[in-house]
Amino acid sequence: MLVRPDVLAAIFACGVASYACRFLGFFLMRYVKITPPVAAWLHAIPLALIGAILGPIAVNGGPPEWTGLAAAILLMRVTGNQFVAAIGGVTAVAAMRALAL
Repeated sequence: MLVRPDVLAAIFACGVASYACRFLGFFLMRYVKITPPVAAWLHAIPLALIGAILGPIAVNGGPPEWTGLAAAILLMRVTGNQFVAAIGGVTAVAAMRALAL
C-alpha cells in the first residue's frame, strides 16, 4: 500500500484541527459565566444532536429503521436509560435486517 505524504499531512492536519476545537472549547468555557440561559442552551445540545441524527433516518429510512426508532423511543420511555434505548434500537434494526423485512 502506497502512503502519500500529502494525504498523511491532511489527516494529521484534520486531527490537529479537531483537537484544537475540543481543547479551545473546554478552555474558553472556563471564562463563561454559566447563567440560566447558558445552562439551558448547554442542556439542549444533546437533544438537538439526537434530533439531527435521527430526523433523516426517520424520513429516509425503511421498516427496519422505523422499527428501531420506535423500539428506542419505547425503551427510553419505559426505562429512562439512554444506553438501554440505544442498544434496543440497534438490536431491533439488526433483527429486522436479519429477517430481511
